[in-house]
Amino acid sequence: MPLLGAADELPHPPARVLVAGTSGAGKSTMARRVADALGLSYVEMDSLFHGPQWTPRPEFEADVRELVAGEEWATEWQYSAARPLLLARADTLIWLDHPRRTVLRRVTVRTVLRRVRRQVLWNGNTEPPLRTVFTDPEHLLRWAWRSHGRNRERVAALPAGRDGERLAVVRLRGQREVDRWCAGPLRRAAERGEEPVR
Repeated sequence: MPLLGAADELPHPPARVLVAGTSGAGKSTMARRVADALGLSYVEMDSLFHGPQWTPRPEFEADVRELVAGEEWATEWQYSAARPLLLARADTLIWLDHPRRTVLRRVTVRTVLRRVRRQVLWNGNTEPPLRTVFTDPEHLLRWAWRSHGRNRERVAALPAGRDGERLAVVRLRGQREVDRWCAGPLRRAAERGEEPVR
């Protein structure tokens, strides 16, 4: 199936929705927006993955399996262990394919604000000191830079390797396309209120 764009109608009513993109692309925001519009449950992957002190939760895979067993949900398509489980059940994947400069600006602003405000994230975690961007090779800002191209390759390979009748892939490049899609195809899918694909 060819990639759908911001103006293309969805081939079926979304029921199990993934949002893909690099850090800072707006995956969580978009997944929440889709869930709200369509009346789906939203579960944030980061909240399932991160335990105290940024350690992976041992229950992560079991929690993902429980999530995907449901009939209607929206979440982010991330974490190597979760991606195949999520993809096996998803009927729609929204790919936020924003320019690198956009995601780096967003992730930088988000990281700085979270640190300055000492915002408590998942399971009591907070952003590390900003100086760690220079000392930690896995720092989120460095990760966003490195993973941008890999994420594009990973998502771009999906339509050829999947049953296009079941998985609709929507590629949105930039915030204008996101807003256009939400105001157009997503709104119309929500208004139709058709029975979701099972």
